[in-house]
Amino acid sequence: MRDPDSWLGVEVRHLAALDAIARERSFSRAARTLGYTQSAISQQVALLERIVGARLVERSSGPRPVSLTPAGDLMVRHGRRVVDQLAAARADLAAWSAGNAGELRVGTYHSVGAKILPRVVGRLSAALPDVSVALVETPDEGQLLRLVERGELDLTFMLYPLADGPFVAVELLRDPFLLLVAEDSPLGADGRRPRMADVARLDLIAYDRVRDVTRPETHLRGTPQVVFRSNDDETIHGLVAAGMGAALLPRLSVDAAHPGVRAVEIDIGLPPRVIGLAWHRDRDLLPAAREFVARTERVCAELAGEQAVGSHGG
Repeated sequence: MRDPDSWLGVEVRHLAALDAIARERSFSRAARTLGYTQSAISQQVALLERIVGARLVERSSGPRPVSLTPAGDLMVRHGRRVVDQLAAARADLAAWSAGNAGELRVGTYHSVGAKILPRVVGRLSAALPDVSVALVETPDEGQLLRLVERGELDLTFMLYPLADGPFVAVELLRDPFLLLVAEDSPLGADGRRPRMADVARLDLIAYDRVRDVTRPETHLRGTPQVVFRSNDDETIHGLVAAGMGAALLPRLSVDAAHPGVRAVEIDIGLPPRVIGLAWHRDRDLLPAAREFVARTERVCAELAGEQAVGSHGG
């Protein structure tokens, strides 16, 4: 086994070179990505291999792509964490330099952006007028968490269970699923909540390319008939209104004012979507970020109360 002290010679640029090769499968393309010469990339990888005492890259002649050895794959996984940690440290330092002013970078997805964020941002702006909130929106919460890991986001909304990684999170809101049907649908019109058998035989319009936790049709018995997939709530509402199918949507995603649709409470034992707010466990939350978390918790408590009143009233 190599002397552990020799590993202190590993530099971030060595790890970055190996990571670029893993992504590009080519020394020349990796060099262009990092702005190095090909010989410089080769030297950095060779030095890394000497330090760790293992061959990391399978060199090839001709046009065949370069591949990593099993040891190389292992090293890349650890190396990416080191590089991401350094990026998080840089973000921390920049944030502390800005003090209470500057920009708070928050990841979100549509239903949160429409129903939770306006209240939170309005109240935060009144309390901390020197802080601006920059939003990054995508339906892929995994992508948002990767940005948190690299220090490119300070906080992100997410769904439980929390994905693996250097994250901590706080639970905000349990968001039950409703059945969105066309206005003239007989389902729920008599006040009876549709049951599993009713929902399982429907043509469904469902979310696409997101974790199973946001795909409630996976909890239905049998094989549900999904006729369309979209990550845009407005599109889903339009398709339901046009009679193309029904949709299982979390309450926050339902627009009760949309023409031609009706939201129905269901009784099928479907677990609610659990919304949280996550950040990097190794980063210190600045006062603005802590204030954002606190105000978001209060807004979500208000929304939970409103949902309870609406549910009993409907």
